[in-house]
Amino acid sequence: MIPTSRQGLILRPFRLTDADALSQLANDRDIWRNVRDSFPHPYDRAAADAFLAKACGEGGALLFAIEADGALAGGAGLHFQQDVERRSVEVGYWLGRPFWGQGIATLAVSALTAHGFATKAEIHRVFAGVYAWNEASSRVLEKCGFTLEGRLRQDAFKDGEFVDRLIYGRLRSDP
Repeated sequence: MIPTSRQGLILRPFRLTDADALSQLANDRDIWRNVRDSFPHPYDRAAADAFLAKACGEGGALLFAIEADGALAGGAGLHFQQDVERRSVEVGYWLGRPFWGQGIATLAVSALTAHGFATKAEIHRVFAGVYAWNEASSRVLEKCGFTLEGRLRQDAFKDGEFVDRLIYGRLRSDP
């Protein structure tokens, strides 16, 4: 479990019992629009069960449920890279609509990044790719000390259109 600076907000391991809440929260087109296509839409109980089987097992990522005042609010994870990028991890996160605009994502990403640097000596860099239309996620990363490193023009094909992806990064040595 990873505490945050806000009482009642924690990052904890996912549980198989999260399936109902997960399928309800994640079944939102606006969430799907801002994450990778591997995040299904619609997000039904079968999708929740499949994800939880992976998240609750052994794997190459650190995956956490975001819990606010005892309720599942979303998910966040650090995804380890391979080969020459093996000292970098990608941070990914999403929140259910009822939890938007409360500063939860900022607190979760900040806590998860600090946890990664504190517990995994091999992590040198944490990065995230954000679709250019997702200004809220860009603000979250900037508040967490990430630097805009570049814009990949029409790098992604999402929701039927090409979209620029903004790359944010934070080094272990950054303040």
